[in-house]
Amino acid sequence: MLVLGIETSCDETAAAVVRDCKELVSSVISSQTDVHKRFGGVVPELASREHLERIEPIVEEAMGRAQVGFDEIDGIAVTVGPGLIGSLLVGLCYAKGLAYALGRPIVGVNHLEGHIYSVVFDNPPVEHPALALIVSGGHTHMFYVPRPGQYKIVARTRDDAAGEAYDKVAKMLGLGYPGGPIIERLAREGDPRAVRFSLPKISDRRPDFSFSGLKTAVSKYVRETGLQPVKEGETPSQAIKDLAASFQDVVIRSLVSTTERVAAEHQPKTLIVAGGVACNMALREAMSAMAERLGIPVYFPSRHLSTDNAAMIAAAGSVKLAAGERAGLDLNADVSLRLQNIEVEDDELRRRVRYRL
Repeated sequence: MLVLGIETSCDETAAAVVRDCKELVSSVISSQTDVHKRFGGVVPELASREHLERIEPIVEEAMGRAQVGFDEIDGIAVTVGPGLIGSLLVGLCYAKGLAYALGRPIVGVNHLEGHIYSVVFDNPPVEHPALALIVSGGHTHMFYVPRPGQYKIVARTRDDAAGEAYDKVAKMLGLGYPGGPIIERLAREGDPRAVRFSLPKISDRRPDFSFSGLKTAVSKYVRETGLQPVKEGETPSQAIKDLAASFQDVVIRSLVSTTERVAAEHQPKTLIVAGGVACNMALREAMSAMAERLGIPVYFPSRHLSTDNAAMIAAAGSVKLAAGERAGLDLNADVSLRLQNIEVEDDELRRRVRYRL
């Protein structure tokens, strides 16, 4: 089965062709980083306009790299949410028009489910039950996955997503956008013990995440110490590098400790860590060490497939199409689409899932 995937949920225009859910035939990603950089974040209207200009050539390039014709495609998978409404609609409308013209089935895919499937190309088959941490600029969620296609949220951020905190701290320090890769690079040259930030804690002891307080602590430290943001063209000082390392250390320890707590409770056979922040090598090393302590394998997507991409959408869509799922041409976008279709009803889940969110 050859499936064309289309992803336009935020600021990447992406298309990919995937065979039988696991073979990546082609993948093309067009980033809008340069467009939004001067604003310090994604501007929704600009993102939509860029998608409109890029969607057709990106899909054609993906088909060209795959060396297949549109008549050879068996189905189309497209992101329908969550995301920016204007961005989502560009990809969705294009996908529906293509499906109608070709007479091919179409399915909508939840962006977060796509991230869970991003690991299928570079790892052994996922054994279930699995635990999946999706950590990116817009999301920090953990899902219990007892079987393919079944999801239960067992942890989530109460405020900022981890990647959002990276971006905001980077902007605060004058480091530019996107903040994650910049802070990661500077942290390698900094001392993570130079600035002592408290590990975020949840008062009701649920296994959730919180990064807003850490962001505020960084702001307070900058204000009280008089640390000046980096000016354009200026080399970051050692103090900035130490602050970046200290901030990143707390983010990673928070992600790892909460994941370890939930994993010990649910005893998964596989741990999945995906999303844009999964590119961070320090996080990968810390998660790998934790998984080794627990005696379970941890799967990461390749760095190319950690950020938003269409290969993961095609992979998730392939499973839906193979199961006979079809969407009508009235398929619509949902900016707040949730990925949770399990209620705590059967005995197995009652034993494993103790937290209702």
